[in-house]
Amino acid sequence: MRRASAKKINVVIPYYGYARQDRKTAPRVPISAADVARLLETVGVDRVILVDVHSGQIQGFFGPRVPVDNLEANLVALNYFCEQKRFPLKDIVVVSPDAGGVTRAKNFQALLSTVGVKETSLAMIIKQRKKAGEIGSMHLVGNVAGKQAIIIDDIIDTAGTLSEATKVLKDMGALSVSCFATHGLFTGKAL
Repeated sequence: MRRASAKKINVVIPYYGYARQDRKTAPRVPISAADVARLLETVGVDRVILVDVHSGQIQGFFGPRVPVDNLEANLVALNYFCEQKRFPLKDIVVVSPDAGGVTRAKNFQALLSTVGVKETSLAMIIKQRKKAGEIGSMHLVGNVAGKQAIIIDDIIDTAGTLSEATKVLKDMGALSVSCFATHGLFTGKAL
C-alpha cells in the first residue's frame, strides 16, 4: 500500500494474535506483542485499531507516530442480553474470570446501568495456575448467591477457565451463568 502511494494506512486488527505475550515470563522469552507492534510501524502503518486487546499496555508498544485505538465489544454483549426474553435483567452480578479483566467487567456493569439495570454487583475469580494451560485453584471474591452471573472475558482459548469458573459460581449459589467473550479461539482440546 505504501509503494502504491496510499495517503494513509489504517490497520484494523480484530484479534491481536500475540497479545498474551506482553511481558517476560521467563528468561529469553520474547515479548512478541511488542515485536509485532514494531513490525507494523516499520512497514509504515499510520493508525492501528484493535478490538478488546488482551492487555492495555500493548497500546504503549507502538511509538507516538502510530496512534492506537482499542474498541470494546461490550456494546455487542449489552445488546445481546437486552434482547433475551428468557433472561430478565435483574439480580445481575458481572464476573471477571481473572484479575486482569476487572476493568472490562466494570465497564460492562456501567453499560448495564445505561439501559436501566439497577443494583448490579461485581465479582472476580482469583485463579492460580500450576503451569501454562493448567489451573491450580480458583477462588471467588464477591457474592453471587441468588444472582444471575454474567462472565465478561476477552479470550476463550480452551474454555478450561470458563468451565471451572462456571463450576465455582454455581457452587457459590449463582442461579444462572452466562458468558460473553470477544475472541473465541477454541484451540487444542477446547471444550
